[in-house]
Amino acid sequence: MKIHEYQAKEILKKFGVAVPKGRVAFTPEEAVKVAKEIGGDVWVVKAQIHAGGRGKAGGIKLARSYDEVYEYAKNMLGAKLVTYQTGPEGKIVKKVLVEQGLSIQKELYVGITLDRSTSRNVVMVSSEGGVEIEQIAAESPEKILKEYVDPKVGFMPYQARRLAFGLGLEGEAFKNAVKFLLALYKAY
Repeated sequence: MKIHEYQAKEILKKFGVAVPKGRVAFTPEEAVKVAKEIGGDVWVVKAQIHAGGRGKAGGIKLARSYDEVYEYAKNMLGAKLVTYQTGPEGKIVKKVLVEQGLSIQKELYVGITLDRSTSRNVVMVSSEGGVEIEQIAAESPEKILKEYVDPKVGFMPYQARRLAFGLGLEGEAFKNAVKFLLALYKAY
């Protein structure tokens, strides 16, 4: 199933996972309206296409004024975004996600996919968030921690704890990661 980032965040929110305030926009004017509704003084404008590598391709911009929100949305909407996943043909950006800007202390990776070799879902995490997971898998596969899910019992709390521990999390961050991973799998 292919869903956009904003759609994934809507699903996560329904399951109690904290996500940044934001909404999709189809015009530069609508992007500014969303930024004003969110409030604050920093926003992120993100192209919504089905492909990774948007940031490196210019599809994710940090805006510090309504004028910048407008300009970034104007430049993205209707443009062809070419990433390592789209190939040279690229994809046309038809909508952008405008989100509140947040201070990021640490980026982590989490993903859930079907492992066809075992016919089981696998929950994967890495302390190397913010970069392409394919690159980590090729260069440092030991940095990707995996928990295979038995379809008869589902993703268990001990598995979420093991992944959070493997990420080196402690205290509140550990507890929040366990809660997040369990909610994420439930939403999946």
